[in-house]
Order: sequence, then C-alpha cells, then structure tokens
Amino acid sequence: MKKSVLGIGNALVDILTRIDNDSILNELGLPKGSMQLVDDMTAEKVRKALASFKSSMAPGGSAANTIHGLAKSGVETGFIGSTGNDEVGKFFDDAMKSVGVKPIMFHDDVPSGIAQAIISPDGERTFATHLGAAVLLSERHLNPDIFKGWDYCYIEGYLIANRPLFKRAIELAKQAGCKVVLDLASYNVVEDNRDFLLELIPQIDIVFANEEEAKALTHKTPEDTLEFLSKYCEIAIVKVGKKGSFIKRGDEVVKVGCNDVKVIDTTGAGDMYAAGFLAGLIFGYDLKKCGELGNCLAENVIQNIGAKLTEEQWNQVHTSFRL
Repeated sequence: MKKSVLGIGNALVDILTRIDNDSILNELGLPKGSMQLVDDMTAEKVRKALASFKSSMAPGGSAANTIHGLAKSGVETGFIGSTGNDEVGKFFDDAMKSVGVKPIMFHDDVPSGIAQAIISPDGERTFATHLGAAVLLSERHLNPDIFKGWDYCYIEGYLIANRPLFKRAIELAKQAGCKVVLDLASYNVVEDNRDFLLELIPQIDIVFANEEEAKALTHKTPEDTLEFLSKYCEIAIVKVGKKGSFIKRGDEVVKVGCNDVKVIDTTGAGDMYAAGFLAGLIFGYDLKKCGELGNCLAENVIQNIGAKLTEEQWNQVHTSFRL
C-alpha cells in the first residue's frame, strides 16, 4: 500500500521579485539569505521598494512547497494551514487542490499571508514574510482525527514561531502512528529556538538541515551534526550546497553529490530536496537514490523563478526515476 504524507505549515503566497543589486536588502534591513517576519508597516515598505521590479505570484510556504512537490511526484498528500477569505487565499487553495493535495484548511477574515521572496543577481533569495492569516493556525485547530490514516507528518521549522502548535502537531502525529519529519527551515529560526529544538529532536524521525542550519543547531561541522542527529532520529540529512548531501540511517552513511547547474533562483531548493527524498523513500528507493531524486528536484527548481518545476521538468523527472 502506497504511503501518504500530511504537511502542516504556514499557508503563504509567494511574491517573487528579482532585484539587480543587493543594496536594496541593506536599505530594507534584510540580511541576505534569511527569512524575516515583518509587520504590516514593514511589509508595505518592502512592497513599495520593490514596486519598480517585475514580480510573479505562486503558492508558497515551506511545507506547502514540499507537499506540492510530493503530490507532483505521485504521492498521496494533504496539507493543514490557514488562509484568509480573500482572493490570495483562494489562489492558494485552488493551486494545492489542482495537483491533488487534500486540503485541511481553516479560514479567517484576516488577509492571507504573503512571503515576499527577493531574488538577488546570484540567485540567493531573501524572504520578508507577512504571515497574516497563516499565523492564526493554532493548536486549537488540531485534533487526533486529522492525523489518522497518514503515514508521515511533515512539519516546517518556521512553524516553531508558535511553540504550542509545533509541540501539539508532533504529539498528535505520534499518537496517530505517523513518522514525524522536520525541515529546520532557516538558520536564523534555528538560532532563535536552539534549546527548544534540541529538546524536541528525540521525537523526530527524519530531519533535514542545510549546512548553516546544522551549525546553528549544534555549533559543529556538517559531518558531526549528522552524527549527532542520527543518534536520535531514524534518518538524518545534512545538505552542503554544491557539495551535495550527507545521509545517515543507523550505521549506514551515504554521500550524494550534485551536478553543476545554472542558478537562477534558490527559492524552494530545500523544499524540493525534501519532496524528492521523501518520495524516493515512499517508493522504496535506497538512501542514495532518495538523495539523488532530492538533488534532481532541487537542481531543476533552482533553474526557474520560484519554487515550482515546469511540466516539462516533471515529465523528465518521472521518466528518469520511473515515478
């Protein structure tokens, strides 16, 4: 029986804007490569500063991107989130439904959340995120029945901003027999919540971290962080950029390299790696092939603007990996 994945995270719509000079990030007080939560006033300041650049819109949010990628890979998926009763919220809901994701959505009169993705000339992305209705998702929305029947529960690290929700999602997923999967999401999120995360790591079955997140969590090298995480988690994955990724399950350690591709926009690279890796795991691939599928999706998405693959790219992935 094919396994399924339920995601939970901030339901956002990405506004993707390419800039021609990183000085605008300094002017806005946004550290390059980070994800910053912004209030109404700052969100409006960012919007005005970017008004002269060309932008596009796409459904986003870290966990939502991964769930979208899993659905496109042929995995049964669902998503828990909160949007507003507005056109932005409808856009998000319709986009997820269109690829077969089962929506478990809550709605409010607060405007839907928007993640302003600012894409530097070198492809690095910086997020100014106004959570809006997304932040209204709380532990009170969750109940045991939501998690029943799912094999994996994928939680984005950004959700840790609401610690009661974060802990409740893990608790209910465990009670329902789900394997809990966590992507650490962003180095600054890890830095701000390091002690809390270290307490919860033993409850996580599969954890994804990139090099910066790994260092923020353990103050160690990627290899040492892999060893640390694998003591508590069934599978630990540490991504090291152009050098590929390290994967460990029990005593098995795998190093997966990656290809040199032209980087247009790194938005969604980590999300797509997680989607590919989990899809491979669900389809019964060995760890190396899981990592290769993760790399394939990540390498494809960074050649596009935004966190989605084109239909042509998906067709090639399905053919290459026999999905």
